[in-house]
Amino acid sequence: MKNKLKNYCLFFALIAFSGAAQEDKDLIGKWDLEVEMNGKIAPSWLEVKLSGNKALVGYFVADGGSARPISEVFFHNGIVDFSIPPQWDGENDMHFQGILSNGELKGTILSSDGGAFPFTGFPAPKLIRSMNVKWGKPKSLFTGKNLKGWRSSDPNQMNQWIAVEGILQNPQSGVNLITEDTYEDFKLHIEFRYPKGSNSGVYLRGRYEVQIEDNYGKEPSSTLFGGVYGFLTPNEMAARPAGEWQSYDITLIGRRVSVVANGKKIITDQIIPGITGGALDSKEGLPGPLMLQGDHGAVEYRNISIQLPE
Repeated sequence: MKNKLKNYCLFFALIAFSGAAQEDKDLIGKWDLEVEMNGKIAPSWLEVKLSGNKALVGYFVADGGSARPISEVFFHNGIVDFSIPPQWDGENDMHFQGILSNGELKGTILSSDGGAFPFTGFPAPKLIRSMNVKWGKPKSLFTGKNLKGWRSSDPNQMNQWIAVEGILQNPQSGVNLITEDTYEDFKLHIEFRYPKGSNSGVYLRGRYEVQIEDNYGKEPSSTLFGGVYGFLTPNEMAARPAGEWQSYDITLIGRRVSVVANGKKIITDQIIPGITGGALDSKEGLPGPLMLQGDHGAVEYRNISIQLPE
């Protein structure tokens, strides 16, 4: 309780001493956020948009879950304030309070489960690239024999991933698996298989999840098979029944992504607005690793290869 009161006092002190007035145009756009949670930095993301002549609306991504709509963003004299209903955690509305000053957002997030967490935010980079890319030869990222080139997402937790006869197996929920190398733009080929009802995902640069889930026969959605989680919806549901091998061919250039699932073009040259829930960080301007989600159920991978620009 003392820490919460301290955060409240700090926030209202910021309001009292906030400087020059800011205009809507200074807030409108995408923001990469870093949130101090339980001694660690958690990634988060905010987008503010103009609706009509004067109303501000937006989207918010917490450290987990999908992008959530904001029905109204209140902004006056540099003070940013909005609330959104709970998603997966807690029962109360999440409340966001911040100060915009000199191109930086600072404030406190009051979470749905009662926590108070300070944050800092900066404008997200546009990541504009030339689309005329000449790709190098594919490089295998999995030896088929061991986990060389990969690391656990939590060194304090047992790594349940194993290599068996050319297959990277995640037999049960546990840690995520991350490449030791980092990447900017690339073409990725990856094959996977999951049992009925299971769930995984491939995080591009460790920040943008392409969903892997048992969704055979369902309508496409941004949170289901082939979607960029919470943001981009495939043009069709290309998932095969559980138990069959499937594949993604993913091209990422800047923010522009294309996904071919099981030979079908389901997302073509679309812009990823920001990080998805569960991202490793919100430093979108930097290279990042690939991450395979292992905390949502059993899954297997094989034939993982990457092509980089020459």
